[in-house]
Amino acid sequence: MKRIFLFLMTNLAVILVLSITLRLLGVDRILDEQGAGLNYNALLIFAAVFGFGGSLISLMLSKWSAKRMTGAVVIEQPASAQEHWLVETVKRQADMAGISMPEVAIFPAQEPNAFATGANRNKALVAVSEGLLNQMDQGEVEAVLAHEISHVANGDMITLALIQGVVNTFVIFFSRVIGHVVDRVILKNQRGHGIGYYITTFVAEVILAILASTIVAWFSRRREYRADAGGAQLASREKMIGALQRLQVASGEISLPDQMAAFGISGGGGFMNLFRSHPPLEERIDALRRG
Repeated sequence: MKRIFLFLMTNLAVILVLSITLRLLGVDRILDEQGAGLNYNALLIFAAVFGFGGSLISLMLSKWSAKRMTGAVVIEQPASAQEHWLVETVKRQADMAGISMPEVAIFPAQEPNAFATGANRNKALVAVSEGLLNQMDQGEVEAVLAHEISHVANGDMITLALIQGVVNTFVIFFSRVIGHVVDRVILKNQRGHGIGYYITTFVAEVILAILASTIVAWFSRRREYRADAGGAQLASREKMIGALQRLQVASGEISLPDQMAAFGISGGGGFMNLFRSHPPLEERIDALRRG
């Protein structure tokens, strides 16, 4: 969850900065020469450059922003037996996965959590929380590390950036088309764009971005299953299942009988599941058991 959250927040911040900059510079010219209709080719190019630009810049900044947003401290020289074990375990798993040794960090958080990020699978960052080290045994921590190494080896952050770039492009393109239609058809502006266009575009962009985030969330859920399978190969299936069960207890995500699931605080169904970056832990455990 933290990996996806950090990336999306950075991506949104970069898009906002680019949007304001381009508007101040007057670069976002998408009307035809008469100032009446949309130049769809120019709009698509603008949306693609803007959409992919925000996504790729946030990817390049992912390690830097993750360290600062979480307070993660990279282990340069292990200062304890635990840190030494942590670094050696990541190194062994990275060798098994065929990637270069990532940076290893610990961040201050009481809940058990971990994330991996980086623009390059051979220059990644793997970080675990203090809570994870305190609440899990060594085998469970090993499985969590293996899960994160699998994310890196699978190139999930790069793929996520490309998918987010496509999503950004379509959101930017269609929000401006909707704003233009409202400005011309409803508000009856014949040339240029009035305030209605900018308000409508902003509202449409927010709504479309929320809807489009379900695509990114769906991709993330699929990749979680794959990273679980990779973690089971690097550590063991039993350790991976044990780590997920430990997280299940820590998060209170205990499965309920089918007739009660709808009333549970973390019920397994419903519209909000479309926005989940991770599948329910029970489903991930079942997938590993079926393996």
